[in-house]
Amino acid sequence: MAYKKISVKKLLQWFLKNKRDLPWRKTKNPYHIWISEVMLQQTQVATVVPYYYRFLEKFPTIKALAEAQTDELMKCWEGLGYYARARNLQHAAQTVMREHGGNLPKTHEALQSLKGFGAYTSASVASLAFGEDCAAIDGNVLRVFARLYAIADDIRLPATKSKIEQLATLNLPKGRAGEFNEAVMELGATVCTPKNPQCSACPLNQDCAAFQQDAVLSYPFKSAKPKIPHKEIAIGIVQREGKVLIALRPPDGLLGNLWEFPGGKKELNETLVECCKREVEEETGLQVQVGERIAVVKHTYTHFKITLHAFLCTYQSGEAHPKSSQDVRWVALHELNQFAFPKANKSVITALLRRSESSVGTLFEPMV
Repeated sequence: MAYKKISVKKLLQWFLKNKRDLPWRKTKNPYHIWISEVMLQQTQVATVVPYYYRFLEKFPTIKALAEAQTDELMKCWEGLGYYARARNLQHAAQTVMREHGGNLPKTHEALQSLKGFGAYTSASVASLAFGEDCAAIDGNVLRVFARLYAIADDIRLPATKSKIEQLATLNLPKGRAGEFNEAVMELGATVCTPKNPQCSACPLNQDCAAFQQDAVLSYPFKSAKPKIPHKEIAIGIVQREGKVLIALRPPDGLLGNLWEFPGGKKELNETLVECCKREVEEETGLQVQVGERIAVVKHTYTHFKITLHAFLCTYQSGEAHPKSSQDVRWVALHELNQFAFPKANKSVITALLRRSESSVGTLFEPMV
């Protein structure tokens, strides 16, 4: 089937007049563009902007990122989520320093050899920083082109994504790929939105098959996600001599290189208190008495949800060892904010500090 090209000139004119004033649009520094693209993955622009400034102030060059201490890097990324992004950034920076003389490769194909550089990030950085003629396909682009061409196929399927990449490439203006990629993404983020699209303000409404059919909200078609599992987690805030115990997660996997309070998933026919006591012992070797529950935090990850139950615990016996972590450390309450914690644990820390400030007696009262 032959597809008609859209009015790219109208799109680029619209983008010139309407694009948001964002810091990474004011630079051609490949490193800065790379950092912004990684931060923007699955994260809203308003959230990214302050992180972008802080990150580049802390790690102004690829060399600085490559040589960064893990704790400093994770603390700088704390709260932004999807922490594998930070680990992959440093791994890629180290590879660039070691194998590419400190300079990012200039083609999307070469960029994909670096950790964390998937098809989208590679194409986006190559087009924006180096002017390569390649289409960058993210969720916004998928939605815009599915509507422009009334593509009824399931947007989750690789074949559908491949079709849309071909359509984006068909419309790619030679020598202006970066501008085109940004314009389509901007259109999807501000006009051709998932709900309540502003079709009357769209520069491409006369090209849009979905608009002509008066069926914009019917596209794209996305099959339902499978129901994600839910886990009950119990963690122990173990006190000894005025300090609490924290553990450093393994470097790889979910929340790698972040600190946390010891704990884990509740087993079948096990109470939360029993789970907390067992997990603390299995992870650290300590015997504890489980006390009051001070916080319940609900959190959603990509593939599962958790309800986190935080219990105050009093130390009874044993010496703490990192049985399932990289390290364990006893720290004072006022020192907790010096460490990078996952979001759910940060909520627990807030509750813990609030309780500490209002407590007239001892903070850790065992259950009777």
